[in-house]
Amino acid sequence: MTRTDPAYGLIANGVIAIDGNMISWVGPASEMPERFSNWHRLSLGGRLVTPALIDCHTHLVFGGNRAMEFEMRLNGASYEEVARAGGGIVSTVSATRAASLDDLVLGALPRLDALIAEGVTVVEIKSGYGLDREVELNMLRAARRLSELRPVSVKTTFLGAHAVPAEFKGRGDDYINDICIPALRAAHAEELVDAVDGFCENIAFTPAQIERVFQVAEELGLPVKLHAEQLSHQGGTALAAKYGALSVDHVEYATEDDARAMATAGSVAVILPGAFYTIRETQAPPIEHFRMHGVPMALATDCNPGSSPLTSLLLTMNMACTLFRMTPAEALAGITRNAADALGLTDRGQIATGMCADLAVWDVQTPAELAYRIGFNPLFTRIYEGKQ
Repeated sequence: MTRTDPAYGLIANGVIAIDGNMISWVGPASEMPERFSNWHRLSLGGRLVTPALIDCHTHLVFGGNRAMEFEMRLNGASYEEVARAGGGIVSTVSATRAASLDDLVLGALPRLDALIAEGVTVVEIKSGYGLDREVELNMLRAARRLSELRPVSVKTTFLGAHAVPAEFKGRGDDYINDICIPALRAAHAEELVDAVDGFCENIAFTPAQIERVFQVAEELGLPVKLHAEQLSHQGGTALAAKYGALSVDHVEYATEDDARAMATAGSVAVILPGAFYTIRETQAPPIEHFRMHGVPMALATDCNPGSSPLTSLLLTMNMACTLFRMTPAEALAGITRNAADALGLTDRGQIATGMCADLAVWDVQTPAELAYRIGFNPLFTRIYEGKQ
């Protein structure tokens, strides 16, 4: 490690001074202020220290799994045949509706533990598999409970506009009016929501339908984000930028104009290679446009039972580098600083004075190793809010 590497801002023989749960000072040991000389010291043996990891897009809470349809597709079944057998999102909605609050919590814990074991200290969790008022609320309640059971910060996102449930087939507007918006208001009243999301796609909701949800979010003072341009170009990115979205996620079919709009709005592009890989997509997100226009790029697992059953941010880094040619430095920024921005967090994602003391300590020689290895976890220890 050297101090001269501009990609990572590495400090050789560095010191991080922590007071309670906050970073008081960071810099080379040779420049450490005298006031820290009598503080308790913990040697990390010259290991690499990074900000702790942040998974800024997950669907971690759900019922059941979709292993059956995964196997059916690989045995040659068509999408229609899978659907007739009860597969697809209908399967997850049914299993989630049948699950109790305790079931949802217990089902999500192993997935959360897998993330924590890789140095994650902040996880975003969405609703969106209930598609009725009470189950959407239960998903958010389960997400809140997870932060009480594990040393991790959970940011909750209301995703009622995820899909049209079977009972509203062909009546997307009615679903938005009768279920989604009332559920959002109820979730906000119960203080269960940190942000509002939607799925703007030809198999989900139109920009006009999503905008009605965003108008309510704006009225309630909640920030928005959006699944957009994943499978086609529907104009969701422009809508998200109009509302100053924290992030626009997936964005495989985003254009250069979309990148300009995101840059102007200050929105983060959240890249989700797990879904790209699982559904065998061929349209890669426009990484060069994002670079050219200065759009910050975050990475996330998109952990969900269908299109991205992924619970490893380290593997996500490797996928982003291998599939999309992101650099290891971009990938590390994508699961730390830029991921924090995608959640509207101003006190996480960096090692700097005044930031929360969320750190990951690694048994590696260089930061590039975090993205280079496949299926290997070199975490030495995780520090959450100043505690190991």
